[in-house]
Amino acid sequence: MSFDWTPDELQSLVNEHRIVLFMKGTPQEPLCGFSNRAAQVLQQLEEPYTSVNILADPRAIPSVCEWADFPTMPQIYILGELIGGSDIALEMFESGELQQMLADGEASSE
Repeated sequence: MSFDWTPDELQSLVNEHRIVLFMKGTPQEPLCGFSNRAAQVLQQLEEPYTSVNILADPRAIPSVCEWADFPTMPQIYILGELIGGSDIALEMFESGELQQMLADGEASSE
């Protein structure tokens, strides 16, 4: 994926996909433990998701962090909403909140 990293472009990406993971590396080759954990949580949801390797372009991290007003990576978006990083995603998965968000999103799109 090639980006200009503009706020409009980032918003479009998040709006076009149910689940987006901005991470260091890829789900197959994560380049930090937090990104690895985030990818593992999303894989357990058994839902397709889009991942963006923010290390592929030096403009990515500052652009995404500024746009999101969230200082760290990874960043996970569910149904257009920033839920946070890997620790928050893991807690939400373990409590069933992530699954419920996605189920509620299915119901509202019908």
